[in-house]
Amino acid sequence: MTIAVVRFPGSNCDDDARHAFEFVLGAAVRFVWHRESALGDADAVVLPGGFSYGDYLRGGALAALSPVMDAVRRFAERGGPVLGICNGWQILTEARLLPGQLARNPALHFKCQDVHLRVERDDLLFTRRYRKGQILRVPIAHNEGRFYVDAPTLARLEDSGRVVFRYVDEAGLQSDDANANGSVNAIAGVVNERGNVLGMMPHPERAAEALLGSADGAPLLRGILDHLAGGRPSA
Repeated sequence: MTIAVVRFPGSNCDDDARHAFEFVLGAAVRFVWHRESALGDADAVVLPGGFSYGDYLRGGALAALSPVMDAVRRFAERGGPVLGICNGWQILTEARLLPGQLARNPALHFKCQDVHLRVERDDLLFTRRYRKGQILRVPIAHNEGRFYVDAPTLARLEDSGRVVFRYVDEAGLQSDDANANGSVNAIAGVVNERGNVLGMMPHPERAAEALLGSADGAPLLRGILDHLAGGRPSA
């Protein structure tokens, strides 16, 4: 199985994604440059964090127009797993593969810290190794991470169970203090209707081994590999 990690000008978490998938989990990784028009033999796609095109206009706005995004869109439409992390989530919203928008953090401050997440669904390919209600500790590092949607879209996301992660405190409770970037309903990650495209602001690839202080992100990445292996648990 091959994980395609897409590189844009300004990506800075592409090597982190490669390290987690290839050196920690043992999967093959192929970097795909943003000007490429095909994903090759990719079995899953990762849009990594960073500052694609310097975040000009908005985070992800220019990257969403890159040639590779047509291939990503076709891949997603065929049901292929797509994971957008941080800037990758911004790109997915700008490309209309996920709803909503990621805005500047409150007080316009860059946030770089560990946060706690509550798993809201455990029946997705991304969350199959978690349990619903489980609390994770995963880092964030972003300037435009405040998720928002209009009220009707928010109601549809909530009613259809498309919210995957929420910002909470260590006890699993929502609060203004725990919601590090002021996202609506403390939403930290959402999935498309089909369940194969996930966007999230926290970095699971930076919490994939104990050496980094938390391995809570590894089960998410392993869940993708399980899915590609036909449901068999990856090593």
